Amino acid sequence: MSARPITTYEQRRQLEALDRGALEAYQLGRLNTLLAEILPSNKFYAEKLVGSPKQLESFESLKELPFTTKDELLPTGGPPIVPANLTHPLEQYVRFHQTSGTRGRPLPVFDTADDWRWWMNCWQFVLDAAGITPADRAMLAFSFGPFIGFWSAFDALVERGVLVAPGGGMSSLARLDLMERLATTVLFCTPTYALHLAEVARENQIDLHHLPVKKIFVAGEPGGSVPAIRERIESTWNAKLFDHSGASEIGPWGYGDSAARGLHVMECEFLAEFIGVETGEPAEEGELAHLVITTLGRAGAPLLRYRTGDLVRPRWNTDGPCRFVLLEGGVLGRADDMLVIRGVNIYPTSIEQILRSFPEVVEYRLTARKRGQMDTVVIEVEDHLERTDRIAAELQKRLGLSIEVHLVPAMTLPRFEGKGRRFVDER
Repeated sequence: MSARPITTYEQRRQLEALDRGALEAYQLGRLNTLLAEILPSNKFYAEKLVGSPKQLESFESLKELPFTTKDELLPTGGPPIVPANLTHPLEQYVRFHQTSGTRGRPLPVFDTADDWRWWMNCWQFVLDAAGITPADRAMLAFSFGPFIGFWSAFDALVERGVLVAPGGGMSSLARLDLMERLATTVLFCTPTYALHLAEVARENQIDLHHLPVKKIFVAGEPGGSVPAIRERIESTWNAKLFDHSGASEIGPWGYGDSAARGLHVMECEFLAEFIGVETGEPAEEGELAHLVITTLGRAGAPLLRYRTGDLVRPRWNTDGPCRFVLLEGGVLGRADDMLVIRGVNIYPTSIEQILRSFPEVVEYRLTARKRGQMDTVVIEVEDHLERTDRIAAELQKRLGLSIEVHLVPAMTLPRFEGKGRRFVDER
């Protein structure tokens, strides 16, 4: 099969159905095409790959290529401020975005017209998974700042023929009003904001079940594949939730499994590796692993063996028409967010899963601190029942740990439109 960009529904279904051997042959062809295109003009990788093969004969050779980290990409000079991995002169780039900066300095991200075309192709897999058609009407409930995710979603929806309402610069109440007047059928936002919109609707006596929204796409943070969060959003909105994952510097690499088990990696456009957290070796089926991604179609700002920082559990032996690797439960957390509390490894997403099982808990915040050599965590909650004892008991039951849970007054914890920042790490 050709390594040209995928543009048709039939091609996308054929790629999803490839067996592992055929898929790896296709990926190897795409990777070698990319290497030939970016070398030697991409100074970053020309220097980084000195002594490494410039064409790979098999996937075993992939281990000979070095990993790439985000810190390596950060600009060191300027202006103009540009990432280290650009292949072409700046005048060939037509799109600028940047990462959120929640984990350090924001990383500027540039795309050529061809790269943006590749983004559109990738997004069609995401839209296919939910059966989006020109009969839909979409609300994109975010600020339309430099965050890339929903700019790419906007253009992909327009290309598909969907009527799109950009919700930037509007209050939550105004967005709900527009969704009702436009008879919006699809909502795009973060999991955090879907819950916040529901809170605003409840405060203003708006019955979400009367809105025509039937599909909700969430991205930007873990949550769409977390059962408690998924069930809460779906029941509140009376709509089906679709998870999606990507990153500004990588691309839209993941889309929801039809059985809501997690995320598929779009393996025809992204080569995924999984490094076991405990072993440092290639992960086995279902093993907790670091996600490493190579972009196969973004020649203007390529990434080879990029350590994403995401923790996942890969499963290759799955049923269904899509045979791309499945990340069970989606993105489970970030490697640098792990807490070690009295010898037990805990991730914030595990705590959130428990907190979201209480419908009376409106908002929460986790604060991690050091107590001597040990991690400790305090949880603040806005709880309509004002009974933190039942929350602490459930945490004890499911995590095997005694965790402090403090009640705070309603509406005192921060609300978020974009990525939620409920985890405060003071370690």
